Amino acid sequence: MKIMSARDAKNHFGEFLDSARREPVVVTRNDRPVGIMISIEDAADTLIPDLFMDKEAGYDEWLFGKVSRTMARVDAGETGLHEHADAMAQLKERLKAGLARKAV
Repeated sequence: MKIMSARDAKNHFGEFLDSARREPVVVTRNDRPVGIMISIEDAADTLIPDLFMDKEAGYDEWLFGKVSRTMARVDAGETGLHEHADAMAQLKERLKAGLARKAV
């Protein structure tokens, strides 16, 4: 991860953008981290789109239904819950597979 001062980021903005496309760049002011710049591709793999982008109409209802049906399956013993680390590993694998399909 690269670190740049706010002044350097401002004075060398093109380099700042190029660096952020390769890896996250921490921006500092008075030697303290104040922000981070990541590429739009990296942002797509985070919760940022969910937090800041408009959702399609009906998304909240769809999500509520999906979670409700899953919880009903858990309660009925049709499926089980995963430990957090296992669930995150499975999620990362699914994201990698999805990105690989998009790249083709």
